[in-house]
Amino acid sequence: MTVLWQPFARPRRSVIPGLGLTLGVTLLYMTLIVLVPLAALVARPWELGIAGFLDQVTQPRVLAALRLSFGAAFLGASINAVFGLAVAWMLVRYDFPLKRLVDAVVDLPFALPTAVAGIALTSLYAPNGWIGQFLAPLGVQVAFTPLGVVVALTFIGLPFVVRTVQPVLEDLDKELEEAAASLGATRVETFVRVILPTILPALLTGFALAFARAVGEYGSVIFIAGNMPMVSEIAPLLIVIRLEQFDYAGAAAIGVTMLLASFVLLLVINLLQRWTRRWAGL
Repeated sequence: MTVLWQPFARPRRSVIPGLGLTLGVTLLYMTLIVLVPLAALVARPWELGIAGFLDQVTQPRVLAALRLSFGAAFLGASINAVFGLAVAWMLVRYDFPLKRLVDAVVDLPFALPTAVAGIALTSLYAPNGWIGQFLAPLGVQVAFTPLGVVVALTFIGLPFVVRTVQPVLEDLDKELEEAAASLGATRVETFVRVILPTILPALLTGFALAFARAVGEYGSVIFIAGNMPMVSEIAPLLIVIRLEQFDYAGAAAIGVTMLLASFVLLLVINLLQRWTRRWAGL
């Protein structure tokens, strides 16, 4: 049998474009959509100089707005991590009437315009609202307070946790729970030692997504917050105020501060998520 030697064999062509084209398109897209705007944001406040930048971001009003934005976002994401897990567990493990409707309602904050969500929450939790009228005699005021900010950020962040944890729970083998029960483990021990290590990375991912969304939220918060300086004013609103005053460098300085703080927090969450994956053996 004669074998023909082909010194210049042509590589097999793929229907999908090659690495060079896809890499170039990806880098161009990321540069135009992400890197260029971020570079412009980072470069703008340095026209103030280091002293001017520090003076902008250390003003009491700015620090109060940053504390409220990040504190409320963290608290809202933490609440969603607990109750979002409970909602995902209920949707996966139990059958009940109107289950499909409840499953669809979870995605409502995704589809609902943020301004509409803010107006609806304000109508509910105002002192004369459907829920607020029962809280007012107890001395609890939600609307126009920092508590209202937490409520709004919890509302918009719930789907991130539920939709991140739900697929993991669906893939979780129930035989592991049955094996733990047969070995004498209680329900709490089964959850802590069998279920939690499996779903914890997904839960942290949902927490990070909810936190990232809440930090920059604007539309649903300004209606229920009251927007009182030093009390219920969020950092995104303060940025808008600086822009309306044509203080572009000051607005960019606040934006850079939020960007750096968000990057550090998300980095810590990702490192914690990687550690949990190793701890769980995933």
